[in-house]
Amino acid sequence: MTPTLLHHLLEGAGADDHPAIVDGVESLSYGALRARVVALAQRLRRLGLRPGDRIAILLPKSIRECVALFAVSAAGGVFVPIHPSLRPRQVRHIVADSGARALLTDPVHAAGLEGSLDDLPGLAILESEDGEGATPLAPGEPAPPGLAAILYTSGSTGLPKGVMLSHENLIAGTRIVRTYLSIGREDRILSVLPFSFDYGLNQLLTSVEQGARIVLLTPRLGDDVVRALEAHRITLLAGVPTLWTLMTRAAPHLAKADLSALRAITNSGGSLAVPTIERLRARLPQTAIVLMYGLTEAFRSTYLPPDEIDQRPDSIGRAIPETEIFAVTQEGRRARPGEPGILHHRGPTVSMGYWKRPEDTARVLVPDPFPQAGREPGLVCRSGDLVVEDADGFFRFIGREDTMIKTQGFRVSPTEVEAALMETGAFRAAAVIGLPDPSLGQRIHAVTVPAEDAPGTADVLQTLRRALAPHLVPRTIEAVSALPTTPNGKVDYKRLTAERAAAEIRADG
Repeated sequence: MTPTLLHHLLEGAGADDHPAIVDGVESLSYGALRARVVALAQRLRRLGLRPGDRIAILLPKSIRECVALFAVSAAGGVFVPIHPSLRPRQVRHIVADSGARALLTDPVHAAGLEGSLDDLPGLAILESEDGEGATPLAPGEPAPPGLAAILYTSGSTGLPKGVMLSHENLIAGTRIVRTYLSIGREDRILSVLPFSFDYGLNQLLTSVEQGARIVLLTPRLGDDVVRALEAHRITLLAGVPTLWTLMTRAAPHLAKADLSALRAITNSGGSLAVPTIERLRARLPQTAIVLMYGLTEAFRSTYLPPDEIDQRPDSIGRAIPETEIFAVTQEGRRARPGEPGILHHRGPTVSMGYWKRPEDTARVLVPDPFPQAGREPGLVCRSGDLVVEDADGFFRFIGREDTMIKTQGFRVSPTEVEAALMETGAFRAAAVIGLPDPSLGQRIHAVTVPAEDAPGTADVLQTLRRALAPHLVPRTIEAVSALPTTPNGKVDYKRLTAERAAAEIRADG
């Protein structure tokens, strides 16, 4: 049967006795997973859950969280996963903004909320998996038909926005990813990314769709990841750039571990510096490296086949299956090869927009500028990313439309400067931001994590001046012990910029 709703993925999954999820010493078979999902779904219905009702989920990465995600779908609800590292104020925003009728959590996380949800009328706190003895759910507002999940993502300004994902979006994502990664029942997937992140959620859904095995891990050290890869004979690992830096720079066990089963690793959530790719290749010579680009509003747009990395090390790849990608110029025409434009995405993973934010939705989901003959005109996702397409249909990321640094009359991509910094070999990580400057408009400021035995700043700047145009060279290079990251593991550029801008204001005052 072709799945049409998210929980239908369980029906075609592995045999009852086949391992589905491993979490530390606990393992759950597909038969047990199906039984627990059905039981929790039935109990949620008994509490009064109605089609379209939102259930927020605040749980650590665990088998219980996996059960909750599928059970909410099976009960007809909409799940709203919340990363457990978020502060009470942030959790409150997500719960209140989504109009959740209940929060599914555990006693530890409920206590950590410090009463921040006490004044939300009608909200039920379910601290046990089955919800037995809980107060019946109060009435809630309806949701759009077909809505399966709301994932909250930080924007360039303001509070996080909820991206609405339909059952069709999520199922298409599983189908597309398992196609180009050739995922099958014999795969063993290590899951280190949160399920509140579409990249992490897709791993779970794709694994279940194929009846594969997924191993859950919340690592603290790079060697935690390496030891899990080795112990479970993992075949697939997905990560963001900070994970690969951690593994190649702070995981001593990587040099001696037997990772011969690891057939592929995938990267998204930011570009991967060439030196990091080279270190991964040196340590994982048998492992394919698949570079990908995506955004929550459309899930995944491009991937770069492993055999293209040497020829196109700075490329984000070409369109994923079932998807069309094109760049549009400021004048509204399709960009020619070599000409910058805003990336647009057409395909089944384009989201339903932002929850209760029609104006924001209208800026991202726009009428198709080039409707196809014979098809009814629809909406496409305008990513806000500046890209350049080459003659072979591969794209290169230039920078975010809203994060480009405007200095000395030039528009500068932070990504380009970061790549040059990493090429020097002097840094483990680098983030480039623009800070206000009365004469330059903005000045380029680099925040870096130095490598061991790194050369001095003066030597680095001399190297950069040979590699970059003058307006691209950072005016200042700041050293820190670690870059701040969002719960999804991406570098937190907003925090870097806000903290340094505020410090300069205080100093001037």
